Amino acid sequence: MQYKVVPKHKEYILPTTRYLIIDKKDDVYLKIQAEEDIRRELGAYFTFEVPGFKFMNLYRNRVWDGKIRLFSYATGQIYVGLYPYILDWCKKNEVECVDGSKIQDTKVEDKKVDQFINALNIPLEVRDYQKEAFIYAVRKNRCLLLSPTASGKSLISYLLVRFNILRLKERKKKILIIVPTTSLVEQLYKDFKDYGWAPDRNCHRIYQGHEKDTNKPVVISTWQSIYKMPKSYFANFGCVFGDEAHLFKAKSLTGIMTKLHQCKYRFGFTGTLDNTQIHQLVLEGLFGPVRKVVTTKELMDKKTLANLKIKCIILKHPENRRRMTYVEEMDYLVSCESRNNFILELCNNISGNTLCLFQLVEKHGKILYGSMKGNENVYFVYGGTDTDQREKIRGLVEKHKNSTTIASYGTFSTGINIRNINNIVLASPSKSKIRVLQSIGRGLRISSNKDSILVFDIADDISYKERRNFTLTHFMERINIYAKEQFNYEIDKVKLK
Repeated sequence: MQYKVVPKHKEYILPTTRYLIIDKKDDVYLKIQAEEDIRRELGAYFTFEVPGFKFMNLYRNRVWDGKIRLFSYATGQIYVGLYPYILDWCKKNEVECVDGSKIQDTKVEDKKVDQFINALNIPLEVRDYQKEAFIYAVRKNRCLLLSPTASGKSLISYLLVRFNILRLKERKKKILIIVPTTSLVEQLYKDFKDYGWAPDRNCHRIYQGHEKDTNKPVVISTWQSIYKMPKSYFANFGCVFGDEAHLFKAKSLTGIMTKLHQCKYRFGFTGTLDNTQIHQLVLEGLFGPVRKVVTTKELMDKKTLANLKIKCIILKHPENRRRMTYVEEMDYLVSCESRNNFILELCNNISGNTLCLFQLVEKHGKILYGSMKGNENVYFVYGGTDTDQREKIRGLVEKHKNSTTIASYGTFSTGINIRNINNIVLASPSKSKIRVLQSIGRGLRISSNKDSILVFDIADDISYKERRNFTLTHFMERINIYAKEQFNYEIDKVKLK
């Protein structure tokens, strides 16, 4: 019987066997060698239609077919993080896999983990699920940790930062932490200080006006500050953290991750993934396999998070004469005087600190703020608010017992840590699972004088005849999210004049 010798790997395979060879090109890409038919099948398996592609200009102009291909048929390249999916595909399709990637887990002893954590002298309790997430990440070397808002992701990050500083010491490599906003740069810096570290000696912050180069072992940067930097800049990093990793499907963020060719250790953190398979696979490709750390419901049951109640209020508008387009509907809602008055009256009459979230700055946010700014302890935050002012407002709200912060989703729905929020008003409609859960998460942290959070979800019924309007349909999708997450909610109806 004759055998075929596979070059380089010295493996002997029957001539009738379908096989592929996996090699590791670098810390971003694997390279796969296989016969043409296997490459074609693998390419089809890792090809996905982008949600909503038919409405995108590139598709309409016939420049793009609306699909994302995670495996390159021409080069044989695919993200390292999709390695488990390749092995699974080979098994299901009876393809022999010759694995030269040398991807292995790191051995970690539980006893030494306890010794390491104790040696850090953290003035907070490291909860069991945080410790388990830390161990999993250290063993896998790359992963995407799925843990809800207020579950202590920054503490898990801190443990991994301290551990990987030791791992990278001999290689003289640094750690890069990428966050979406300047506020999160400052918040993470402060969190590390609260954990008993000296970030002034160990961490360099990068955002507008800050130097890009440093001798410090840890760099905390907004992605906007470094995405144009050349590949040579990223060669200094051996470990990368992606905070709010659900944002990493954007082209600029993906560009940063693919420039980190010599970065072995990769850890993504997010509270929420959307419901599309392609979104998850891109993130897993960049970081590694998803690991669910804990759920919001579990943390509420353990009294680790505030008790949540959602009051859904459907505003019944006067009957329309015709069905509006989505853009027309949004323009109508943000300019509707009776709707805005309802929101303002709601904010004025609920006790405690209130966070009112909006989507459109000029058309909605400034109108709401303009009607309330004469009141005491009313603040306005949007993309144009500088970092120092945001931090000042955050500090003031922590001290107040009765204030209103009118903020854009973009600045306050992601990552901002405010413990002393009692109410959240969702003033703009949204169907995004990520935005909804991130926004609710702003109020879930427990403080010394707060153990519950009340969320007001404002919906609008402006249906035409039997056809439900767009944002009311989006509201029904939010109800499905609440039900799936096992949140406590109720629905009321109010008729607008």
